[in-house]
Amino acid sequence: MKKDLIIVIFGSTGDLTARKLLPAITSLYKTKNITQNVQVIALGRRDFDTKAYLEYIQKHTTKKLDMVTLNKILTYYEIQITESQDYVNLQKFIEPMLKPDTKEIYYMAIGPEILKSVSKNVSQSKLIEYKNPNQVLVFEKPFGHDLDSAMAVNDMLWNYFDESQIFRIDHYLGKEVIQNLMTVRFANRILKDTWDSKSIQSVKIHVKEEEGILSRAGYYDTSGALKDMVQSHLLQILSLVAMDAPKKYQSDYIKDEKVKVLRSLEIDQESVVFGQYKGYLDEENIPSDSNTETFVYFKTYVNTPRFRGIPFEILTGKKLAKKESYIEILYYPTDEQENWHLDILPNKLTIHIQPNDGVALNINSKKPGLKENLEEVTLSFNTSESVEGNIPEAYEKLILDIVTGHKTLFTRWDEIDASWHFIDQIKKCTNCVIVYEDEKEIMSHIHKK
Repeated sequence: MKKDLIIVIFGSTGDLTARKLLPAITSLYKTKNITQNVQVIALGRRDFDTKAYLEYIQKHTTKKLDMVTLNKILTYYEIQITESQDYVNLQKFIEPMLKPDTKEIYYMAIGPEILKSVSKNVSQSKLIEYKNPNQVLVFEKPFGHDLDSAMAVNDMLWNYFDESQIFRIDHYLGKEVIQNLMTVRFANRILKDTWDSKSIQSVKIHVKEEEGILSRAGYYDTSGALKDMVQSHLLQILSLVAMDAPKKYQSDYIKDEKVKVLRSLEIDQESVVFGQYKGYLDEENIPSDSNTETFVYFKTYVNTPRFRGIPFEILTGKKLAKKESYIEILYYPTDEQENWHLDILPNKLTIHIQPNDGVALNINSKKPGLKENLEEVTLSFNTSESVEGNIPEAYEKLILDIVTGHKTLFTRWDEIDASWHFIDQIKKCTNCVIVYEDEKEIMSHIHKK
């Protein structure tokens, strides 16, 4: 039967597919946000039929999968990804399903070490033909492990595919509150007109995690907090906070402004702190002499007319007091606050990312009563309170945008290039990694600097 949409998943027996991709595709299908004439093809090397595959994948996730829907739209296909002939056979399997305008998505839920060989085989078997707008390749971060490796990955992909066919996923950009950041900034006069160095005193972007590395030792020890979190998630957030308004609300115009920010960053070398939580070396599969950081802190400056002189405080780490992620915008006091010697606090805008999405603005107000007492009050908005039903998962939005060809939430090569140049600057700024027992200990070290 001819299909309108085909989603092919490489690495279909992995954690990402089980926890994120299949639930997201199922939800999009059930809510009719994607065509009902869709075929999902789950690729794997194991000798499964579709029923056995779905039973296997359900055992490997705590999230209950919708087996009725998946049995309707999904087929398991056995493939050895090192065998070029298997790709030719896959192309022949898919070909009878194609119409002239069928959208084909090839999702690489695989490790970066095999991306090159899979991409080559996908191209040579004509699963994806160069510049065919209906055939796209999707892959997850990490986008290399340094600037040179990132350039090598990109050059490799450009050998086989046009940039318009490449979707680089940073799942953080799919979060509802990150999507809302531009709207909060540019669609509200009260914020737009005060979003600059005249009004803003400092910016914090903090992403804290309570847990350790869990079972990610193989990946994490070669990455660390700087590459895992800062190079992608935090620098993407920073660029959205600091960029100027794009000429149009279109992907390339938005990315142009983000790149300007990333290329203008200047690190405060004295501020950089790398930490490693106590017990990291005892984690399974971690080398006893590992110097990998699980905590990063630094201040940076955005040397653009809008933000010049404002410190951006970046922090991320594991084994901290609690799980929370937020952007905090601290405003200067008004002239009257200083001239009248009022005992009140500067205004503060907090954009909460986790665990609860939302926006809070702290302002000063007279406390009700006969006396002239003042108090700080909070005007807040929680995303969960403004929607009916469940808030879509990040991967639902990202997959939907791939289907529709909307690339705003995906990363362009020059963003990656600029971010790795900056990361390489940070790596030169510290010679030691401090072992910390808890958040209080590592923060006290920062405050002493």
